[in-house]
Amino acid sequence: MSEMINLGDVLRSHVSVREFENRPVEKDVRDRILTAAFAASSTCFLQLIDVIRVTDPEKRQALMHLSGEQSHVAAAPEFWVFCADYRRDAQLVPEADLGWTEQLVASCLDAGICAQSAMAALEAEGLGGVFVGGLRNGIEEVDKLLQLPQHVVPLLGLSFGYPAYKNELKPRLPQAVTVMENNYCEVNPETIADYDARMREYFASRSRNPREDTWINGISGILKRERRPFVREFLQKKGFAVK
Repeated sequence: MSEMINLGDVLRSHVSVREFENRPVEKDVRDRILTAAFAASSTCFLQLIDVIRVTDPEKRQALMHLSGEQSHVAAAPEFWVFCADYRRDAQLVPEADLGWTEQLVASCLDAGICAQSAMAALEAEGLGGVFVGGLRNGIEEVDKLLQLPQHVVPLLGLSFGYPAYKNELKPRLPQAVTVMENNYCEVNPETIADYDARMREYFASRSRNPREDTWINGISGILKRERRPFVREFLQKKGFAVK
């Protein structure tokens, strides 16, 4: 009898994995991950999400470049792309009123739920992975590479396989900051300062690529940059968020 997996333990021990053994993920394992992913909740049961498993080495190489030279996109045993898909439902319902911003929001939420279910399922199988939002750096080129029709857009990638190395568990913001009751509560600056100090210790002491850094410094660099200003125009060309 196989050892029982505690899903809570799996979720609490999540770390991103970017280095993998040179070992394929067996078909029955992939099938179980996909079954778990598509068992996830779906807005109004519209079932808006597709997964494209990319196995072509040339396409993998191209996606690696488009994702900001993230080597695991090409090197991982598996690379999946999660897409929002209103085309399928629209073909079944020709009078469908598409293009609303709310529909884009719903499809993004569903993609996140589906992708996180896949991550939890693969980690329960003893694998590891990392999400690839950098796919949207070249979203129009990715769209063409995967030959996506109107009303289908790529949202994020997932590299995964059997881990060759795992990072130490990264501290999260304390629940005193992120969990509230009945109404929004402003953050306590001392709590954030304590967390930033913990993150400084984490970055300095981790076994790979230690550095002098903090959480606030990291998010500052991200939030100050303009992020993919071309995405809105691309989405609207694909029939999303036009009204």
